[in-house]
Amino acid sequence: MRLLRTATLALTSLTAPLAAQSVPSQEWEVPYGAEGRPRDPYVAPDGRVFFVGQNGNYIARLDPRSGQFTKFEIDPGTNPHNLIVDPSGMVWYAGNRNGMIGRLNPATGEITRYPMPDAKVKDPHTLIFDARGDIWFTAQNSGAVGHLETKTGKIRLAFTGERTRPYGIVINSKGTPWFNLFGVDQIASIDPATMQVTTYKLPNERSRGRRIAVTSDDIIWYGDYTRGILGRLDPRTGTIEEIPVPAGAGALPYGLASDDKDRIWVTQNVPNQGTSLVGYDPKTKRFFGQAAIGKPVNNTIRHMYFDKKTGLLWFGTDQGTIGRAEVSKLRVTM
Repeated sequence: MRLLRTATLALTSLTAPLAAQSVPSQEWEVPYGAEGRPRDPYVAPDGRVFFVGQNGNYIARLDPRSGQFTKFEIDPGTNPHNLIVDPSGMVWYAGNRNGMIGRLNPATGEITRYPMPDAKVKDPHTLIFDARGDIWFTAQNSGAVGHLETKTGKIRLAFTGERTRPYGIVINSKGTPWFNLFGVDQIASIDPATMQVTTYKLPNERSRGRRIAVTSDDIIWYGDYTRGILGRLDPRTGTIEEIPVPAGAGALPYGLASDDKDRIWVTQNVPNQGTSLVGYDPKTKRFFGQAAIGKPVNNTIRHMYFDKKTGLLWFGTDQGTIGRAEVSKLRVTM
């Protein structure tokens, strides 16, 4: 594993004030209870939205047109953390407590199981498709990143070290996976051919990147969960820029996504004050929109998915809802 030092440019003094635009949003209350922790929605080809119940140990589907929910049974003790849906409509999910990746056929309820080839890897965490339709994934407490070849079921693994906690994951235009190392002050990438991991040290030893995003120019963005920072890493130069989020150092930025205009959307989860969604435009270096999500206390948005087909940003909340925000049509105002 290679470690690269990075040059840092702090943008604290350059951060523009948040424009007072409201982001239209809508939420659906999940009928299976907030204690089941519904999370990580993903839009299927037919427009319906699948999500997991991490603590409730289920897969479910929402039809946004009718508001109807459908629940799918999975193996006891799976505690799915995340899911993604392939072009054929098959649902792939991370078995966070039983060391496997599952594939659910929603039409039949049939489940195909892909166990980890190494018993040390017990907690597949976040999944993402590459251009070939294969899956890259993190395994947080196992300190591992993996690749699943969906046609053969072959799994390759790479280890990042104890306490590194691989977390969010994205893939750039060249097919290179990038991921957070939430347990240390680093961002990492992995070579798809050799499985060699390269790490990039963040500018502050307290930095902890939890979720990650990539824009079309292959710039890497991350939320610094412990310091209330939106980070920008240019892999070509190693330069890191730090942008304080509007809610301040205690914002606990968690869910993160880029949209079709290369704007970054980040959730702020201020304890006992509320959860909000804010947008950042890299061209103007300005935060330009916001939406308050849910009730003011005991809420978190942990992951988000931007649907390019509709321009909607989807999320789940700790208050037991699945929601969406209309971010694509929002314009940056000066």
